[in-house]
Amino acid sequence: MRDGDESVERKSFQDEYNIIGKSLEMQEIVEVVQQVAPTDITVLITGESGVGKEVIGQAIHAASKRANKPIVTVNCGAIPEGIMESELFGHEKGSFTGASDQRKGYFEIADGGTIFLDEIGELPLSTQVKFLRILENGEFMRVGSSTAKKVDVRVIAATNKDLEREVSSKHFRPDLFYRLRSVNIRIPPLRDRREDIPEFFARFAKEFSEKNNITFLGINDDAMEVLTQYYWPGNVRELRNVVESMLVIENGKRITDEDVRKYLKGSHTNGEERNLPVYIPKTAEFAERELIYRALVDLKTDILDMKNLLMNASGSSALVRRDADAVAGTEVHDNAIVHPRASAEENVSLEEMERRMIVGSLQKYEGNRRLAAQALKISERTLYRKIKEYGLQ
Repeated sequence: MRDGDESVERKSFQDEYNIIGKSLEMQEIVEVVQQVAPTDITVLITGESGVGKEVIGQAIHAASKRANKPIVTVNCGAIPEGIMESELFGHEKGSFTGASDQRKGYFEIADGGTIFLDEIGELPLSTQVKFLRILENGEFMRVGSSTAKKVDVRVIAATNKDLEREVSSKHFRPDLFYRLRSVNIRIPPLRDRREDIPEFFARFAKEFSEKNNITFLGINDDAMEVLTQYYWPGNVRELRNVVESMLVIENGKRITDEDVRKYLKGSHTNGEERNLPVYIPKTAEFAERELIYRALVDLKTDILDMKNLLMNASGSSALVRRDADAVAGTEVHDNAIVHPRASAEENVSLEEMERRMIVGSLQKYEGNRRLAAQALKISERTLYRKIKEYGLQ
């Protein structure tokens, strides 16, 4: 086959399965998709949030021999830990409070087809054991049943986490990790394949304008240059949102570079040109701890402000204000909370501060975990995990 014929075939495959991108990185991904799709091999798709992992998963299914069967998409991060097994494997009538009927799980629903497990890194350790069994021999048991059932399901998993790091921190089973990564397709962030941005823009603009009956007059070269130089922390998902917002707010007129800048965060382009550090979260767990810590700082500042008002009459307001300023100047470094004037002995670890916040919230709401989670601005699932982690049960 000639080179020209091969490129035509690749282009038609991308069009058929809705894979956008002419960059070398995307062409390599398309080649891998074409190779693995006809097989039943497990595929792990990794990449930052918003890069299009589900699109690649759907393309693999659509190009497979299972295409006439369903693909069931499951967001593991959106399912509370307490009902995860029931959702995935189903349950028998009366197996737990509220189980008034027998229910099929997602694996049974996907029998004969494909199951796409998004955010696989959020799967609880207890569920990972049963998931591994399905990968090995297709067997599982419904919650409340002692009889093994068998399904024929192709598994495609996706995550924005570093699973190797999760294995090292004992949040993910190593045997499951090695089984999952039979084929690992890594989708690079949009900033690493900027030549794909014009094609994404054209596709999103066309689809949205046709769907909403908008006459779109296009975009000039300077505006497209601004788009291609932007850092895109939210990747393809962010680009789609920006395109749709511009088409609606600008009423379909021709887009200029000034127009584009209004819709980009901070009107900046790439990280290097901004001369500012680009924040990359270390781990989701660290982000949760920092969120709790920030809530504590806000709470303490509010208390100090109240004390300041009460002590105004006694002439002590200046001292209290200095204390509040000190709290505001507190910084987070790695896993420790560091006060600028504190000695090393006075530093409090994020773990200890997090534990105190959780204990305080549980006491305040008399053990009501839902209210405590709301007060801490974290999910109930995260709170349950933290309670177990700190032995607060």
